[in-house]
Amino acid sequence: MSACGGGDSGGKGNEPTGAGGDAGVTISMWTRAATQAQSERLVEAYNKSHKNQVKLTVIPTDNYQPRIAAAAGAKQLPDVFAADVIFVPNYTSQGLFLDITDRVNALPYKDKLAPSHMKLGTLDGKSYTLPHTLDLSVWFWNKDLYKKAGLDPEKGPTTLKEFAQQATTVQEKLGKDGKVHGTFFGGNCGGCYVFTFWPSVWAAGGQVMNADGTESLNDRSPMTDVFSIYRGLYEKGATGPTAKEEQGPTWTGFFPKGEIGVMPMPSTTLGSMPADMKIGVAPIAGPDGGESTFVGGDSVGISSTTEHADAAWEFLSWTVSDEAQVEVMAKNKDVLARTDLADNKYSAEDPRVVLINSLVGKGQTPYALRFGQTFNDPQGPWLRLAREAVFGDTGKVSLLNTEITKSLQQ
Repeated sequence: MSACGGGDSGGKGNEPTGAGGDAGVTISMWTRAATQAQSERLVEAYNKSHKNQVKLTVIPTDNYQPRIAAAAGAKQLPDVFAADVIFVPNYTSQGLFLDITDRVNALPYKDKLAPSHMKLGTLDGKSYTLPHTLDLSVWFWNKDLYKKAGLDPEKGPTTLKEFAQQATTVQEKLGKDGKVHGTFFGGNCGGCYVFTFWPSVWAAGGQVMNADGTESLNDRSPMTDVFSIYRGLYEKGATGPTAKEEQGPTWTGFFPKGEIGVMPMPSTTLGSMPADMKIGVAPIAGPDGGESTFVGGDSVGISSTTEHADAAWEFLSWTVSDEAQVEVMAKNKDVLARTDLADNKYSAEDPRVVLINSLVGKGQTPYALRFGQTFNDPQGPWLRLAREAVFGDTGKVSLLNTEITKSLQQ
């Protein structure tokens, strides 16, 4: 497998004669269902304006990793495939993506591409992927509920402590009937904790792992401070009755119903909120300030087994062009893959979108080859640690942190 992705730094030489550029070649692309809407919009716009064509296959998100593994083993990967950015280091280390270093270096806006996505798509100084879709974690607050609770509807939280104070106020003033709650989070979902709690650690100047992704730092401040604040909210009854059991599928479903005062949310949900709902957006902060975000979403690369490297690159490079980023992504309120286009003509219409785009360069995407097994797996050690820290015995956190490190090093 590694040999397939070997030393061809430009991807040149894989292309049949006459198939370079926009010469009427059809390439195949896979993406997971989680990013279906954005992928379909990009492919449709590209196919309308180019001789080359992209045939897109959308695979259920839960089945995506096994499909990639099976296709890689059979050397039947599509020409282009996207992947959850968290899993990209694993794929690059297995040689599934073509080395596109020379091609990336030739882009005039190379240094403006989403830095955390580019970092995870780099191995041994070589580039293998481009940013495809971005989803950031931010704080949403319900301005109508704030007003009813006596809070300033135009002032969201600037620290995690303020977040907790405002959530508590909403709970105390409006939560008596059991329909409105101060906040909410996915308390039985490893990925939810990662997406919503870790940015507070980064905003405070801390880290959750070492740079190599082989040692867990989740048993020390500021992570333990973040856990403590959320534990306090749970103990006060400000998190809603189902937070402890929430496994992930419905964790973002309560805020759009107008039931939650303030909570961390995926930025991609802003465009699908009820039109008449007054929503404020703020960066996720640490206990005493700062700002950060979890830069999630997908990266995309050319498979190491493609016979159409030039045509594949022609499409990939177009997806990060001004045209695609502004007229396809920004037009639909999607987060942009380039930091230099954050304040474009569409985003400028909504200051909240400008804010979200501005966080791309400030956020982080954690790096670990064994990320999925350690942090996303419901049976993994991270979820056990988080649940003890928020709902259970904090004395077990140190021991469970050792288990996380063991998992990362396997």
